[in-house]
Amino acid sequence: MNKFNLLDKLCINIDQRLKALTPLNEASGRSTPDQALSEPSLTSKEKRISVGLMRVNHAGEVCAQALYLGQGLTAGLTRIRTQMVKAAQEEVDHLNWCKKRLTELNSHPSYLNPLWFTGSFIIGAMAGLVGDRWSLGFVAETERQVVEHLEKHLCQLPKKDIKSQKIIEQMHEDEEHHRQTAVKEGAIKFPLPMQIAMKWVSKVMTTTAYWI
Repeated sequence: MNKFNLLDKLCINIDQRLKALTPLNEASGRSTPDQALSEPSLTSKEKRISVGLMRVNHAGEVCAQALYLGQGLTAGLTRIRTQMVKAAQEEVDHLNWCKKRLTELNSHPSYLNPLWFTGSFIIGAMAGLVGDRWSLGFVAETERQVVEHLEKHLCQLPKKDIKSQKIIEQMHEDEEHHRQTAVKEGAIKFPLPMQIAMKWVSKVMTTTAYWI
């Protein structure tokens, strides 16, 4: 990204935005964690829970794409911009896995994904403008909260839905890796009030995406 001017970067980010919101993104090279498993027989209630949780996870990945792309656009250091773009590319796996699982469950992603993407892109770009260490701190705190959400989802999923479980387990591993990478790069630890504010914003998104 460092060899492009601002207009080039904006065009690339718009392209990434459209890919994040379309039914299927380009393959990333990794197989779906649940590909060797057969579809479980779920009751209507169990299916509704799985659909809601996977829709939330998919919406979260749409937000992750937007955050990383926004931060990559405004980051000061070249290595930080490169890291943000790389992280966004890795999140494409999660986006595809969640979309595929929702299709298997005969459901759909959140209808509000364009809203989640736009808001997250703006937040990511603003975080990048504040400074790289703060931008990395935002990544670290975001990923910490995502890991917590995924751990809760593993407890809430119907025990028979091993397919969704395998996907979430791999996502959990990847998100923790992203958090640790941001910390190693010098992320600032966010003050408690900012952590609480981020948690409340996340609560609005997850609660709404579960149903819509």
